Amino acid sequence: MVNPRIVLPKLLVKLVGRAINDFKMIKKDDKVLLAVSGGKDSLSLFHIFRHFLVSAPIYFEFGVVTIDPKIDGFEPQALEYFFRKFDTPYFFETFSIMKQAEKSMKGNSYCSFCARIKRGLMYQVARREGYNVLALGHHLDDLAESLMMSMCHNGKIQTMKAHYINDAKDLRVIRPLTYVRERQLADFAKITHLPVIKDSCPACYQMPTERMHFKKWLLTEEKRTPNLYKNLLSAMKPMLDETKKG
Repeated sequence: MVNPRIVLPKLLVKLVGRAINDFKMIKKDDKVLLAVSGGKDSLSLFHIFRHFLVSAPIYFEFGVVTIDPKIDGFEPQALEYFFRKFDTPYFFETFSIMKQAEKSMKGNSYCSFCARIKRGLMYQVARREGYNVLALGHHLDDLAESLMMSMCHNGKIQTMKAHYINDAKDLRVIRPLTYVRERQLADFAKITHLPVIKDSCPACYQMPTERMHFKKWLLTEEKRTPNLYKNLLSAMKPMLDETKKG
């Protein structure tokens, strides 16, 4: 049963449900593995998924995975205690990403390197435990920032996908928060006192990054153009579902 103490905002549920339906993210008998870092986004999505487990018109299974990168200052072990309160399968994997980065990383691309390593580990857990869908907690603000970074730094019009198939063609990856704003998740996490792990990846804050620059720029521009994120979503939507290609 869904925790009765957690009351989900109707708009939040509506936006996630719409994204799942628009991009056909979850199908009958899917086994969905949610990646939870301990941040507000993935923890919020965890409760939204639990809601859909009992309210969705189709049957699907649901589990959670956390990757511990073994970074000083980041202690996701507290999540194990949190998830023991629920009847959701939980998998906790550790890997010294920082040590691996020091050996393999070139330049100041730690965040990108870390994301690739963690994604590979999540794929391993999904395959080992029989899950066919990996759910990630990126929201509309993340997609908009990625779009701007790609255009300004790479000269390409691209962003994170809402729904795509991995290179090995054995897993689908979904982002159910595609229509949700970051501030909506922050408000939900605060109201419900979710056990958010502060700075879910401290190393990211120690490394040079352009994402925060574009985040601040977009939020400032939104004050001048209130429909900014709505317009950006409209522009990005045709490229968000890679499963429709080919």
